[in-house]
Amino acid sequence: MKYIEEFQNPDLARRLLDDIHSVVTRPWALMEVCGGQTHTIIRHGIDQLLPEQVELIHGPGCPVCVTPLEVIDKALAIASRPEVIFCSFGDMLRVPGTGRDLFRVRSEGGDVRVVYSPLDALKIAQQNPDREVVFFGIGFETTAPPNAMTVYQARRLGIENFSLLVSHVRVPPAIEAIMQSPSCRVQGFLAAGHVCSVMGTREYPELAERFRVPIVVTGFEPLDILEGVRRTVLQLERGEHTVENAYPRAVHPDGNPAALGMLDDVFEVTDRAWRGIGTIPDSGWRLSTRYRDYDAEYRFSVTGIDTQEPAACRSGEVLQGLLKPHECEAFGTTCTPRNPLGATMVSSEGACAAYYLYRRLDITTAARETSPVA
Repeated sequence: MKYIEEFQNPDLARRLLDDIHSVVTRPWALMEVCGGQTHTIIRHGIDQLLPEQVELIHGPGCPVCVTPLEVIDKALAIASRPEVIFCSFGDMLRVPGTGRDLFRVRSEGGDVRVVYSPLDALKIAQQNPDREVVFFGIGFETTAPPNAMTVYQARRLGIENFSLLVSHVRVPPAIEAIMQSPSCRVQGFLAAGHVCSVMGTREYPELAERFRVPIVVTGFEPLDILEGVRRTVLQLERGEHTVENAYPRAVHPDGNPAALGMLDDVFEVTDRAWRGIGTIPDSGWRLSTRYRDYDAEYRFSVTGIDTQEPAACRSGEVLQGLLKPHECEAFGTTCTPRNPLGATMVSSEGACAAYYLYRRLDITTAARETSPVA
């Protein structure tokens, strides 16, 4: 296959759905880890087309959403400094901190700029040697290599007025934390294909064996999702729990050696807090000792942050798969994309944003559609 449209073919989707319907014999709960997969599922109504025995649980796969409130407040504090040019991807500007967001900081005179690459921020640092330029480095394993490369380049070029505010998280420890939770209902995982394109699949077999759950590496188009579900359900029905790669066009078992080498050089594994979930051991990265001078937290000594989540926001339960977005009392009323209580309503990968954007405003019992590719 060469074109994206082929992965949205309704006839092939129907055949995959028929296969899933024909093999399922009992209820199964599957979690898609990636927020991009969540948006595909909700946009195309895939969850409504699957057999009623197959439930898709939305996991903590939105990097913006799991960035802890403390880090957001540190970003706000740094961005408010007159000597700082604060650079970020656009989806972070509306993420609420305690009482305000980066848009508010910009309206109050802060120099907050949207960039499309961390290298754009490095270029701004070169053009403004009298200012401190900070890039907000958030995300899973997919965005960590370019951020690491930017710090590596800054050091190589001797650019000293650039730093990185780091909030990178890792998927395998999150899967482990989910499976260890007393409230866990997950029986199989659709793993994020773009994460595995960087990291490979070597961390997953031990998790699949220890927790006896199938893990299927899955892409992001409707046929990718359906094939991932089909393979996961087949394993569950057979009593199997192995790692399968259903995204071979992008994922090699060993990942991307160049990216892995850059990560090993620039970052080191650390415990990391996840918004709405708590601290997960070894679930994140921080800059290694040799690059510590490029750490914005270290450079600006941002401490004494007192965080406070809105009492009405239940995004933590959404991120853990314990609550569907439309089951939150604030959803679509006091919490909307223009006035969000939590990051899950802001991010382009947030589950709450997906439900709002694609009009899942009520607990639906509507008739199932005939095609997932409207």
